[in-house]
Amino acid sequence: MRQISQNYKTGRIALEEVPFPALKPGGLLVRMHYSVISAGTEGMKVREGKMSYLGKARARPDKVKQVLDTVRQQGLVATYQKVMNKLDSLTPLGYAGSGEIVALGFDTDGFQIGERVACAGVGYCNHAEFNFVPRNLAVRVPDGVSMKHAAFATIGAIAMQGFRQAQMQLGEVACVIGLGLVGQLLVSILRAGGIRVIGIDVVPARCDLAMRAGAQCAMLPHDPSVHSTVAHLTGGFGADRIFITAGGESNGPVELASLLARDRACVIDIGKTRLDLPWNDYYMKELDVRFSRSYGPGRYDPYYEEGGIDYPIGYVRWTERRNMAAFLDLLAEKRIELDPIISSVRPFEDAEQVYRDIAAGTGEGLGTVFEYGVSESPPERAPLPRERAALRPRTRGEVRLGVIGAGNYASSMLLPHLKSNNRCVLAAVATNASLSAENARRKFGFAAATTDHRELLADAEIDAVLIATRHSSHARLVCEALRAGKATFVEKPLALSLSELHEIQRAIEESGNDRLMVGFNRRFSPMVRALAERYHKVGAPLVVHYRVH
Repeated sequence: MRQISQNYKTGRIALEEVPFPALKPGGLLVRMHYSVISAGTEGMKVREGKMSYLGKARARPDKVKQVLDTVRQQGLVATYQKVMNKLDSLTPLGYAGSGEIVALGFDTDGFQIGERVACAGVGYCNHAEFNFVPRNLAVRVPDGVSMKHAAFATIGAIAMQGFRQAQMQLGEVACVIGLGLVGQLLVSILRAGGIRVIGIDVVPARCDLAMRAGAQCAMLPHDPSVHSTVAHLTGGFGADRIFITAGGESNGPVELASLLARDRACVIDIGKTRLDLPWNDYYMKELDVRFSRSYGPGRYDPYYEEGGIDYPIGYVRWTERRNMAAFLDLLAEKRIELDPIISSVRPFEDAEQVYRDIAAGTGEGLGTVFEYGVSESPPERAPLPRERAALRPRTRGEVRLGVIGAGNYASSMLLPHLKSNNRCVLAAVATNASLSAENARRKFGFAAATTDHRELLADAEIDAVLIATRHSSHARLVCEALRAGKATFVEKPLALSLSELHEIQRAIEESGNDRLMVGFNRRFSPMVRALAERYHKVGAPLVVHYRVH
């Protein structure tokens, strides 16, 4: 299947051929019909990718702090290798789309194969022909809502969460600063809720769109009549709520917000913008500043998003999934009109050109939608490709290795050394994500890549398996590898519980395969070897207690 990727080191964006995603418990395999490019969020990623290293550092000061912390902990060389490995990787793009369910994982009650769903999530709802989506990031599309419009549910949920944070009442006046994609949807949501809206943006065409969506007025921020117009529409008091949905490095939006707000109003930040609050203006009006976090409660919580654990409605009324559903309901009731903000619908084959246009600043309008044509159905299992690179003839002492898991640790600490070892042939790599599997194959020279580790274990050409996945999966994968007759190396820990350890022992006994090693790698460090040599004559167990400053 095909998927869009970005190499953050070079900024290159390409349509890649990658393995089908793995179907896991608690999620759905979705054949995509449409996905939406957010000109703001994705445009920022595209521009950052084209920057120099210094430019990237200036754009992401939070990452610079992480790098400095790593230098202090691991040293300059190790940190450099880790940063370069992270930059020189294929990363997915996209987070909003719609499609139909083609397969269901275990524990996905409430969904059926063939149902239409709207999907969300960075790393899940990618610009790709197929996606694996956890159940809490998918919502059924109501009858009467087109799949093209349903693809906007995620972005609509961002606007919806900002509306929730404002806690507005009927009859109040809201000002929306920044009329991009989220800002336009917010205007429509506010109008659907009976709120009078004033829109502000630097682009006149966006002001016109806001007026079509029902704003009472929309104007440029530097229009001399901005203050008098807001005063006129609010009885001289100022706006009750100011939403900042703009992006960029300008401090203008947050300064303008304080001038347009009434006494003790609320300013809600939804966009990624500079927030150097003018102290005197905010203090004298005693303004309340709130942040709106993405799609709503549950966002960034792995127990909710990946584990499928929902929040009780009595405690959390509007989760990210319920926000998506509420937006879809507004579409079904014809209370929000999306066609005016859809600038173009492009076939997925044009994806590379679309992103080149965005990088050049010639992209079309607010909302570009990818349309996916008919694509091949995914297999029940993701096989190793028939066109895999040819393995060289076996030589004495050579090991053909299959690797399960290619995360940060494996990619920075293990695979570079294995790639340079002449006795090791990297036969295949398996990861859960399509793009990470293809990225590892290219970067380290694996002959094949897959998203189904069972195909790797069933390959008779593979002698040994290295397991470098999440800790919770180690014991299960070790048992499968041993029963498949593979020599098995697993990163620590071997198991998380005594019962898992017993399962491994049973697998060894039943298979007769005891070729198992755990990666306690420090035993091979020069200092540990020196200590072992120094104290090798000690007849009793030796305990070493040391403190690291």
